[in-house]
Amino acid sequence: MRAPYHSCKKVFLTPFMDRTRRSGTENFFLILMIGVLNTITPFSIDMYLPAFPQIAVDLHTTIGEVALSVSTYFLGFAVGQLLYGPLLDRYGRKRPLYTGLLLYIVATIGCTMAHSIEMLWVMRFVQALSGCVASVAAMAMVRDFFPVHKSAQIISLLVLVLGLSPLLAPSVGSLIIVAWGWRFVFVTLAAIAFVMLLVSFFFLPEGHRPDKDISLHPVHIVGGFKDILLERQFYVFVLAGTFSLSGLFVYVASSPAVFMDHFQLSAKLYGGIFAMLSVGFIGGSQLNHILVRRYGNRRIFKTALVCQVILSALFLFCSLYSWCGLGMVLGFLFSILACTGISVPNASAIALAPFSKNAGSASALLGFIQIGIGGLISSGVGLLHLRGSLTMALIMAVTSGMALVILSAVKVRIEENPVLLNTAMH
Repeated sequence: MRAPYHSCKKVFLTPFMDRTRRSGTENFFLILMIGVLNTITPFSIDMYLPAFPQIAVDLHTTIGEVALSVSTYFLGFAVGQLLYGPLLDRYGRKRPLYTGLLLYIVATIGCTMAHSIEMLWVMRFVQALSGCVASVAAMAMVRDFFPVHKSAQIISLLVLVLGLSPLLAPSVGSLIIVAWGWRFVFVTLAAIAFVMLLVSFFFLPEGHRPDKDISLHPVHIVGGFKDILLERQFYVFVLAGTFSLSGLFVYVASSPAVFMDHFQLSAKLYGGIFAMLSVGFIGGSQLNHILVRRYGNRRIFKTALVCQVILSALFLFCSLYSWCGLGMVLGFLFSILACTGISVPNASAIALAPFSKNAGSASALLGFIQIGIGGLISSGVGLLHLRGSLTMALIMAVTSGMALVILSAVKVRIEENPVLLNTAMH
């Protein structure tokens, strides 16, 4: 009777820190568990998007103000990363993970009780502040469990798992909204987080032993982040990757207004379109999984970024002259998201490559910059009131252009830096 338990224990609880002795099955389950943890944020964002019109009516506000609840989530997610990064290095990965998930469940239940848009903004901020530990821990575990030269491939596989959320979340959310109303979406999110907590407790291994040498004194924490920021390889590729990723944030925040308000699509049809467009992002990430076997991360990143800039400029031009019908908007977004799916894993892998002992802090700072800048940029969606897809196209063109400028401006200095790892060079 004890055999099944011991078999399961052998698969899940073998010491994963020994990178040379893990079997393919163990790697599969490990990547799957890390990937599932990483879905908590996209589920928290994507599942309630079809409810924007209903929330606006219920809370006596506008769709634009409801869209700001996405931005407040991004900002809370960014701030939380800085809090959890040092904790993950000091106490290991699992104890902070348990704490964050429990607080996320409480905050998510609080969202169900919101009776004003301001309260929803606050609870979404707290929800992100606590739940972001899952994404920080997941990214740090990639660095814990896998060698540097495999990081971009593993991140691409995580994106595959991550990509299931936009395929499922809006459609599931729309069904829940029709049947029980938008508040029950948050009840569902709390239940999902509880399941993740159980899986983490029973099956997820500890990727990083607690390190008491990591100080939690504010001065030391700030100093640690400063040391990470001073690593040229880190700040260049984080900033370039962040502005490339910003297009995804803008798309998420503005898509309800573009498709349900401007094009007058139903919540159900919007969920289907959102799922279809997510295939572009997933497809790009999986194409990247093939590309990294033949080309360097830096070359792939720059090529994808150039394509993203060209597509975003064309999208802006067509939107400016009101040439963009529904089909053209879908085509541009699909292509831009595919470029993002290729570029971001490479930028993240190069940025995190120099770090091992402080991988948790580096991962947290990476997330803080990505989500913080992305959240601030996405807030422009609620502040700008341009016609149709023009707001979306304008911000995408500006941010992708900035990413290419940052990468190009420091190209010579990066290639001349002898400290760079092979993963960052062509």
